Amino acid sequence: MNLPARILIVDDELSIQRAMAPLLRSRGYDVVVVGSGRDALAAAGIEPPDLIVLDLGLPDIDGIEVCRRIRARWDMPIVVLSARGAEQDKVTALDEGADDYVTKPFGSEELLARVRAALRRRSASDQPEAGQWHRRDLTIDFDRRRVVRGDVEIRLTPKEFDLLALMARHPGRVLTNRVILKAIWGPNAVDQPEHIRVLMGQLRKKLEPEPARPRYLLTEPWIGYRFAADDD
Repeated sequence: MNLPARILIVDDELSIQRAMAPLLRSRGYDVVVVGSGRDALAAAGIEPPDLIVLDLGLPDIDGIEVCRRIRARWDMPIVVLSARGAEQDKVTALDEGADDYVTKPFGSEELLARVRAALRRRSASDQPEAGQWHRRDLTIDFDRRRVVRGDVEIRLTPKEFDLLALMARHPGRVLTNRVILKAIWGPNAVDQPEHIRVLMGQLRKKLEPEPARPRYLLTEPWIGYRFAADDD
């Protein structure tokens, strides 16, 4: 019998705690609530959760720093929940390891969908680096660096395959331009987002049935890209 996913809510607003905890419990999740960054780090150390919902405006430690410390020790998904709506706040949180960013106020169904998508990252990360990987009608063979859609083999350049493999290993997770550039081209390329635009355009032309309406490689405006989750 599978145990329910354990979710740690980190938010000092009682109204948010009282809204989120019953909502998530009603969907079968095991929920723990804390109101500070220090308590969040302590709770994660005692029993690491399957997912963290993290507010940025905490009373003791800034949420970005909490995100940074969590990511340095653990690999569970982090969904940032904050009233900070500026694009730079989103980019900073995602660069520091957050998987997604929900801006307050939020709808309950939106939050639940983001939680479901983020939890898939934990399952996806358990997949081996080698072997075959399947999603919808797409097959990626990591050993042979081969991609097939349906019955048709799609020939990719080495960089195109590297980009696809990076995104496919993190379905539903928003990958910022900086994260992608560093992973594909190295740390010296983090200020050259045009590399991604060109490579993404080439990859979509080869991979997507309708490149102008992508099914797999989705754009997060001004932030980066994500590989479509099952319910996209």
